[in-house]
This record gives sequence, C-alpha cells and structure tokens, in this order.
Amino acid sequence: MAPPGPRQAAAPEWAASDERSNAVTLRLMAWIAVTAGRPVARLLLHPIALYFLCFAPAPRRHARRYLGRALGRPASWLDLYRHFHAFSATVLDRVYFVRGQMQAFDLQITGEHLVDETLAEGRGAFLLGAHLGSFEALHAVGDSRPGLEVAMVMFPDNARKIHGVLQALAPEFRLSVIAIGRSGSTLQIRDALDAGKLVGLLGDRSLGADSARTLSVELPFLGRAARFTDGPLRLAMLLRRRVIFMVGLYRGGRRYDIRFEVLADFRQPPAEPAAREQAIQTALAAYAARLEALCREVPYNWFNFFDFWNEDAQP
Repeated sequence: MAPPGPRQAAAPEWAASDERSNAVTLRLMAWIAVTAGRPVARLLLHPIALYFLCFAPAPRRHARRYLGRALGRPASWLDLYRHFHAFSATVLDRVYFVRGQMQAFDLQITGEHLVDETLAEGRGAFLLGAHLGSFEALHAVGDSRPGLEVAMVMFPDNARKIHGVLQALAPEFRLSVIAIGRSGSTLQIRDALDAGKLVGLLGDRSLGADSARTLSVELPFLGRAARFTDGPLRLAMLLRRRVIFMVGLYRGGRRYDIRFEVLADFRQPPAEPAAREQAIQTALAAYAARLEALCREVPYNWFNFFDFWNEDAQP
C-alpha cells in the first residue's frame, strides 16, 4: 500500500510551548558540572531523573507510550527512569562538549570521512539529525577539524535560552543559528552552504506551516502512523546539496557512538519534477526508517517528550 500523500502541516504542539524543562535542566546541570566536576555531577542525575519521573506527568505519559512501542512491551517504571536518566546525562555532557573537554569521553566515530569530503568540496551539506542522543557530540568531530563550521536551523527563542547558558560557561563558544520562519531564512542557509558550512537540522519534529512549501507526510513509525516534515529535504533538493544523517548515541557512562551516513545526494537532481518528488519522498521514508531502527537499538536515547503521535486529541 502506498503511503498517504502530503498535506499542509498544522502548528506543532512542541513549538507552541517553551522548552522550559530543557533550559532549566541545562542551567542547573551546567552550574553543577563546572563547580563540582563530571563524577560528582553524575551522582545528581539520579534525583533529577526521579524528579521528572514523579513530577512531570505529561512527559512521563508520552515517554511511556513511546517506550512501549520501541521496546515492544509495556514500559515499566524502571524503563521510564532510565529514559529520564539518559536525557539528563546528555544534557550534562552538553556542557563538556561545548567546552572542548573531549578527554572526558570514550568516543567511537564512524563515517567521519563524509565530513572531510564536504570540507574538501567547499559546497557545504545538510546535516540531518534527530532528538536522539546528543547532537552536540558533533563537537568531538569538529575539535580535530578547525575548518568545520555548523549553522543550526532552529526556533530562535529556544536557541537563545540554551546558547545563553552555554556561552556563559564557554565564552569562546559560538552557536551560529538560522532562525526558522523568518524572511530570508532560505538565503541565509544558501549563503552558509556556499561558505562551506554544514547546515544542521533536526528532522523529527514538524515545523508547522511556515511556508507554502512546508509539508508533512504521514509515515509508519514504531507501529503507528506519525508525521514527518519534508521541508529539509525539499530545501536540499532546491539548493542541490548532499544530506548527511548524523547521530551521537549515548551508550552510558562516558561512551558515545557518533555516526555519519549519506541519506540523500541531491547535487545532481533528476530533471523531471515527478522524479525529484519521488527522490524527496524516498529520502524521507529512509530517514523515518533509520530513526525507527535506532529507537529500537537505543530506545532510551530518543528525547521527544511530547504527543508525537497526536494521541491526546483522539477519542
């Protein structure tokens, strides 16, 4: 059966409310990380995870639904605890990544040659990730590549909160942000790519109907239909760039597994509109399938604590 066709995306739930838990948790963990060090700070992950488990009913409800699908069985309280603990751990480690303290981690990196090829080519590429593990683990790759620059495409309010905390801890840290939904965003993205930068996006949240070109597509995901935006892929096709899938999986303790792989190559797109459309939809389906496989491989790494399948609105 062919997947349902695209439709205009509705305003997303997650964008309508501030990501207060992320910013507050980051601020608390940043202070602890700098004043006490990572071994002591990690001891405090337990009460933080317990706090989310006991006093965050909406994230707990959404986590339970997701984990049930990813694990293939009902999620226990221990599963929920492990999920919140992993989230808190990656928030803590974000501080060390932006401060360049890579010696604190055991890093396994595969596919980094794709980054080297992109830098050598000088045309930039899209770096498509997800709220899975730690996108900040990219700093581990950039640390040995002085020419590597990443511009993140994101909502400016969320970026401002997080960036303010991180820059207070690492004054030399600069997060290049291209704001979503503003006039000129596409030109900024093109200019960043032309400068040889990687343009990073997280593709597992629908960005809403910010433009007539922004569509969402319903695809099977962990046993139930979910909506994914094809906007990043359409933009990559428009600008004729390669799309690299990137993930920094948290493996517990000090271990991270950083992976790069080609998701789509639109540098020489098909001439026919129908063929271009098919290439976009094929790449989007591949993205959803790759994300699903990783959610099953490392289920406690996916940090979308909202109504991803839009179940609360259903009777």
